[in-house]
Amino acid sequence: MLSTPPPRRWTIPLGAVLVHLGIGSVYAWSTLNRPIAAAMPSLPWWASPPYTTFTSALVLLGLSAATWGPWVERRGARIAARLAALCFASGLAVGAVGLHWQQPLLLFLGLGILCGMGCGIGYIAPVSTLVKWFPDRRGMATGFAIMGFGGGAFVAGYANAFLIERVGVANTLFILGGVYLLVMLAGAQLLRPAPLPETAGPGAASVTGAFAAATHPPAVAASLTRRDALRTPQFALLWGMLCINVTAGIGILAQASPMMQDLFGRTPAQAAAVVAMISVFNAGGRLFWSTISDRLGRRNTYLVFFGAQLGLFLIIPQLARTGSWWPFLVCLLTVFTMYGGGFATIPAFLADLFGTANVGAIHGALLTAWSVAAVLGPVIITELSERARAALAPGMSRVAIYDQPLQLLAALLGVGLLLTLLVRPLRASRS
Repeated sequence: MLSTPPPRRWTIPLGAVLVHLGIGSVYAWSTLNRPIAAAMPSLPWWASPPYTTFTSALVLLGLSAATWGPWVERRGARIAARLAALCFASGLAVGAVGLHWQQPLLLFLGLGILCGMGCGIGYIAPVSTLVKWFPDRRGMATGFAIMGFGGGAFVAGYANAFLIERVGVANTLFILGGVYLLVMLAGAQLLRPAPLPETAGPGAASVTGAFAAATHPPAVAASLTRRDALRTPQFALLWGMLCINVTAGIGILAQASPMMQDLFGRTPAQAAAVVAMISVFNAGGRLFWSTISDRLGRRNTYLVFFGAQLGLFLIIPQLARTGSWWPFLVCLLTVFTMYGGGFATIPAFLADLFGTANVGAIHGALLTAWSVAAVLGPVIITELSERARAALAPGMSRVAIYDQPLQLLAALLGVGLLLTLLVRPLRASRS
């Protein structure tokens, strides 16, 4: 292990942020839905928003991260980030061609498949390098990178609307493809392998010595391969934890604007302003909670996530009934700090449990939980709220239509709390 922090290591998080700024724009793709539908009104269901512009890309994100994870470890972060840039930018370009030529298959191939692959490879590319460069601050380092993913949504939301109004949606995709290609390639150039591998064994958990040993699981005897890690109960527990945390957050994200309009009578413009705030708190939570986890410990941080969110999801319906807008807003934004924080904390959690040698490949496999949650969360909250809405008599208040889905998500968060309590250091579970 490095006895002192190496020089110029702070360029590594900067490179990771630039890569994630590009692929993070996928979280703002709801701004493309109506312009795409207007440009191609005869789209089949499988190519229509949000299937093309959100769900399929997130499903491919998890699947490609799992498939390409071992390759990323072999070839390194720089080459992987370059491939991610090419996939993501070409996906936007192919989608633009599909819009110009009125070809749904090209639109789906570009935005749904190629961009999804770029997201998956680009998401995991910096992780392994970061945890090796920052053995003393794993959570903070990965939080910086994954904060870029949340920040990319904030920037893209405004950029998409600005460009679409002036040049149309197809030309917007062409322009953004070129911009993201340059930004991501610049970030890739800053990524480089750590000069020395982490030395495993007792006392190697962190260069901060006794304090780190007290707050993190003991270092494993040797870094596990992806195959061995996937066979452990710890991996299954972390997969379930990530899936539940993402399901809860992304379920709310999918219906955030309609929810605010139904529960509190906000206008679409007012709701859109809050959605922009959500992206800021989502990004900030990634850095805040991952940094806190360096001191609090990964397991304790996840216990806070599930315990706090369980209470918040049960409180929100009560706040809606009393019209308590500002307490609701505080609850909503707090949930999204923890949604983002869950993503940023999990790579460091994996490194603590399984070592750093193959953490990128293991992280890629774990992101299949995101693919499942990307479907499960929106289905739970959208389907149940729509059924409740359909059952209302004309003129009845909509204030209770989200009660059942929020209660179901709260129950899932309770399961996540139990899963977190079961996580133990790998060495102890194998003794």
